[in-house]
Amino acid sequence: MSVRRRTGAAVALAAAALALPLAVGCSAAQKAVDCARLGIEISNDVDDLQRAVTDTANDPDQADKILDTLEKDTKKLKEKTNSTDVGKALDHLQTAVTNTRDAVRQDRTPDLTPLKDAAAELTKVCTG
Repeated sequence: MSVRRRTGAAVALAAAALALPLAVGCSAAQKAVDCARLGIEISNDVDDLQRAVTDTANDPDQADKILDTLEKDTKKLKEKTNSTDVGKALDHLQTAVTNTRDAVRQDRTPDLTPLKDAAAELTKVCTG
């Protein structure tokens, strides 16, 4: 193999070696952006739920619809992530959604603090 070919091959290998971490980094960065974006959507859903819970006399089904959306968003993110921290935050969020749904179905005013805390935890692990 000539010196020119070896140099060309070495340059190609070096470029590939540099490109691989960038591609992996972009993938990880995209996952973080997706996680953060969904975390914001979930926080917005929690805000909507707060309004729905206070306005249940006007539309009692609205809280159920928002809880359905929260469950769907939680499942969507859980399928996309392999992060242990995100998984734990999503588990906390799912538990809070279930407890909130139980309270709504029993015509009790739910304590949304655990739900807000879980959404904040998710946002923190997605952006941290």
